[in-house]
Amino acid sequence: MTTPLQVTTARLRIPVSERDHVRGPADAPVTIVEYGDFQCRFCGAAYPNLAEVLRQRADMVRLAYRHFPITNVHPYAESAAEAAEAAGERGRFWEMHDWLFEHQDQLDPVHLSLGVEQLGLPPEEVGAEVGRQAHADRVRQDFVGGIRSGVNGTPTLFVNDVRHDGGYELAELLAVVDAAANA
Repeated sequence: MTTPLQVTTARLRIPVSERDHVRGPADAPVTIVEYGDFQCRFCGAAYPNLAEVLRQRADMVRLAYRHFPITNVHPYAESAAEAAEAAGERGRFWEMHDWLFEHQDQLDPVHLSLGVEQLGLPPEEVGAEVGRQAHADRVRQDFVGGIRSGVNGTPTLFVNDVRHDGGYELAELLAVVDAAANA
């Protein structure tokens, strides 16, 4: 006698809250949560597609970004995440997020400091916060929440709390958003 194969779908364990960095309307029918790593080239490839989904489905979708730096592969991922959090403390998380993805090959400390300065943030203050790991707990909380939700690589997307196990090409993401909105 055989038992049927049971397929389990990973679900988001930590609901989106006011502590999250969110783009899009709070009452959007579709929420995408991305667990990402600023140094991951796959996250870099997903970045413009997610931005385009937000543009094309502006009233339908919101995006929450959570940190999942894979430090054993990406040596600058954690400091980039902490720089984004430092920018977030100053109301500039999304500008730093965008800069980091648009300059993925420049995440070493010197270039990161130049990026912070380009955004009009105080490079000495942000550099000191990153240096003393002032935002490490926040980054770690995101990472642990990702582990609890079944994240094991980046980017990992959850659409309305269900892990999206497909790709991150624009057409696929738009179809997933449309299906979730009509579910």
